[in-house]
Amino acid sequence: MSNKPVRAQAKGSAGVTAAHNSAVGEQAPGEVPAKAPPAPAGKASAKKTPKVPKPESRVAMVRRARRINRELAEVYPYAHPELDFRNPFELLVATVLSAQTTDLRVNQTTPALFAAYPTPEDMAAAEPEALEELIRPTGFFRAKSRSLLGLSRALRDDFGGEVPGRIEDLVSLPGVGRKTANVVLGNAFGVPGITVDTHFGRLVRRWKWTGQEDPEKVEAEICAIFPKSEWTMLSHRVVFHGRRICHARKPACGACPIAPLCPAYGEGETDPEKARKLLKYEKGGQPGQRLSPPPDYPGRPAPPLGATAAP
Repeated sequence: MSNKPVRAQAKGSAGVTAAHNSAVGEQAPGEVPAKAPPAPAGKASAKKTPKVPKPESRVAMVRRARRINRELAEVYPYAHPELDFRNPFELLVATVLSAQTTDLRVNQTTPALFAAYPTPEDMAAAEPEALEELIRPTGFFRAKSRSLLGLSRALRDDFGGEVPGRIEDLVSLPGVGRKTANVVLGNAFGVPGITVDTHFGRLVRRWKWTGQEDPEKVEAEICAIFPKSEWTMLSHRVVFHGRRICHARKPACGACPIAPLCPAYGEGETDPEKARKLLKYEKGGQPGQRLSPPPDYPGRPAPPLGATAAP
């Protein structure tokens, strides 16, 4: 009887043992390490290259952007300008003061300011030192004082003491740029406009609506995406979202209602429980920024200057 099958069986047994030893990191005594078998002909040995997603088309981006706006309208039906004001002059002054500070600090400062200088004529006649002292809490008070005095005198001398309702006239006032002009036009005169502040610019770039950094170019590109009738409220909704959920350094991705539409999802905290702890203002159970918020605002008013917010 031939011994070949026995030898084959022995070789097979040795092969199984060697494979097991190799799997656990050992090598049979006297065994020469076996080379890996060559890849079958016609099959690539390299790993498959992952598919690169196609760039989003302009049409798809516009659709996504408009859907985000609709979603934000449901999340923030109460979105509004977060500066307290009773007339166009107060809004103009408050917006100038809001540079490099929070709306909350402006709102805590303006009650005393408007009690002392309720009209452009009153503010135009103010002593610079007295005006500076009233607006000191907002920072950069000397530069802001010069702007307020200049624009008040221009309103008194050139516009009959009234805030003009045209962007060309507004930007001619000292300290007033397109952002301030659009805030005033949109919220005091009902003229649609995009307000490109820090939050707005940051979010529209994060959402890939634009790659522009210059505020005027950002404004032009976003205006081209949305109907004119949406411009003012879109500005409020985006700013609300940036202040409450989509923070600059640590966005609360896990608590974001538009996460499925966001190309930057995952840049922040994705765990829902941890993300909820990052929410601010009414979304986080905290007071808002206005001392006198609109009636439909679901949160608590902000405390006056020097007061402590109620828990």
